[in-house]
Amino acid sequence: MQNESHGARRRREILGVAADLSTAEGLEGLSFSRIAEEVGLTKAGVAAHFESKEALQLAVVDAAADLYAAPIIAAAQNSEPGLPRLRALALAWLEHLETIEYRGGCFFVSAGLAFAGRPGPVRDSIAAHTRRFLQMLEEQARLAERLGELSSDTSPDLLAFQIHALAQEANLRRELLGVEDAFQQARDALADLLVRTSSATKRAGRRSSRTRSNPKESS
Repeated sequence: MQNESHGARRRREILGVAADLSTAEGLEGLSFSRIAEEVGLTKAGVAAHFESKEALQLAVVDAAADLYAAPIIAAAQNSEPGLPRLRALALAWLEHLETIEYRGGCFFVSAGLAFAGRPGPVRDSIAAHTRRFLQMLEEQARLAERLGELSSDTSPDLLAFQIHALAQEANLRRELLGVEDAFQQARDALADLLVRTSSATKRAGRRSSRTRSNPKESS
């Protein structure tokens, strides 16, 4: 970033290291001294950028969200609204999770699990960012439904849930179980899910059913 000050650049570096550390050691366990070890600063040098540990945690959550949001939204904007954009959002998110170099995988999986039972500003921020992405999926699913791209019995909310669940499971399978092709499995499952819920598939199925019951229609 060309016009970024030294202080801003250092703060961004600290947040990147802190987000990475938190995926393996926990967001709650972050400390100024532990981050200082990683970035080669003194504890005071790290602490000078944040008013408190909670301020650090909140900044880390926002930085992690910015890191995934930018490429995902950019990829989606290059696709037509509705089903194509829903597919693009899901694929871009899977690619982000697969290629990100955090040592513990998806930041929001680890942070969400750690803070699910901890009311407070940090939990609220994690939930807000997670909800925002789910809403992006739901918005495109609802639009796809209005455009007639999804079958009439498809629930946009459920479809968004299923896409979100695929990415979470892929992250778990790779990070915990060591399944190297977990994200390819997720992409295959996504393709199957979108085919099964598309209106074109349902129309083709109905035509095939009518043809079988009325063989003369195909002659």
